Amino acid sequence: MSLESAKPLIVGIGGTVREGSSTERALLAALRAAEAGGARTQLLGGAFLANLPIYNPLPGGPTPEQVALAEAVRLADGVIIATPGYHGSLSGVMKNALDTLELLRGDSRPYLTGRAVGVIVTAEGSQAGGTTLTAVRSIIHALRGWPTPFGAALNVNSGSFDAEGALKDPKETWQLNTVAEQVLEFTQRSTRP
Repeated sequence: MSLESAKPLIVGIGGTVREGSSTERALLAALRAAEAGGARTQLLGGAFLANLPIYNPLPGGPTPEQVALAEAVRLADGVIIATPGYHGSLSGVMKNALDTLELLRGDSRPYLTGRAVGVIVTAEGSQAGGTTLTAVRSIIHALRGWPTPFGAALNVNSGSFDAEGALKDPKETWQLNTVAEQVLEFTQRSTRP
């Protein structure tokens, strides 16, 4: 086993269909924090989510995009989910991605079993952030994952980031770093079944 493959793999899923969205930028910042802590990371961002077909359990088999999502999560030691808060809940593309994890139903480690899942919500206003965070945590529980104790609810927009993609507000940076640190800490404490 190489030193690189010995590092935990944190998969980031999220963003919006709009290129360079603040949600995806926040997710990238959290993944950079995970890398700084010693993790390998993989991003399944807005462009990926925009091309992910609506999950349909009918015969015909999964598409290559659906297989790529399932395989990334299958290999993940931890996951970070980032969604905008739309009308008090998560976005449709994020819900579709989570629905697609049904492909992991028959795995020895089904769905999100044994994985810490950090949550990042970007929203305008605390109410949308709070209700969305609660909704995503409920879905993580239903998928047998372990939501981290801390979830980031950010009030950000494209002007909230500097040219390197870092958040300008230290409190918001702290939130993203805390999500990444908690996911990484859980992966280091747990062992795969």
